[in-house]
Amino acid sequence: MVLIDAHAHMADKAFAADLEAVLEAAAAVGVGGIITVGENLEDAQRVLELAEKFSLLKPCAGLYPETLDLAMADAMVTFIRAHRDRLVGIGEVGLDHWVVKEAEGWAVQEHTFAQFVALSEECDLPLNVHSRSAGRHTIRFLREKGARKVLMHAFDGKASAALEGIEAGYYFSIPPSVVRSPQKQKLLRHLPLDRLVLESDSPVLGPDPTARNEPKNVLVACEAIALAKGVSLAEAARVTTENALRLFPKAFSSLP
Repeated sequence: MVLIDAHAHMADKAFAADLEAVLEAAAAVGVGGIITVGENLEDAQRVLELAEKFSLLKPCAGLYPETLDLAMADAMVTFIRAHRDRLVGIGEVGLDHWVVKEAEGWAVQEHTFAQFVALSEECDLPLNVHSRSAGRHTIRFLREKGARKVLMHAFDGKASAALEGIEAGYYFSIPPSVVRSPQKQKLLRHLPLDRLVLESDSPVLGPDPTARNEPKNVLVACEAIALAKGVSLAEAARVTTENALRLFPKAFSSLP
């Protein structure tokens, strides 16, 4: 049984002291790959360095949507173009209406996000998308901009909004926090298994909100998916892994 973590922050300082042990624990439960996202240029460089050292890590680069800096966005676009052959995706990118609450800030986010959507097509790299408190708007924006390869990470919107993304061919990743989130449990019931993947969002969104989350906990998300869909754990693992391979083909050219 191979599990894929489609969204984790392994360059986070929370893992600075014991990253190797964390990755060994993930591999021990069957994790065969961890899509590792970044939030800024420093993260992006660190993610590339870690991916060179640890084969389990698959690097992405992106600009967190709370960063309202057009020059920084341009620099990230340049970085992604320069390293497109080493990256497996663009992320974490997207829209955020939870922290950014003013229309002026939303306009900056949309301008930046549109750049990354266009870059996704140019470089043939999937988007790893943040949409906190902006789920329906983010999906409609992606559809308007012609985005094709999309992972909606830890979607916090309504199932009806998510189904618009399903219609567009997008995938949705389920974190371990599903076991304590009625919203995510409801979302899970409405989304088809063939559009679901696993994520940890380490070091956050774990099954215990007071503890550091780790990639090994994607097993918790997989168990929740199996229960919600009435399938075996092995079947949930098989389908979510096939979905991840379909969305991130560069990351997983060979798996057990």
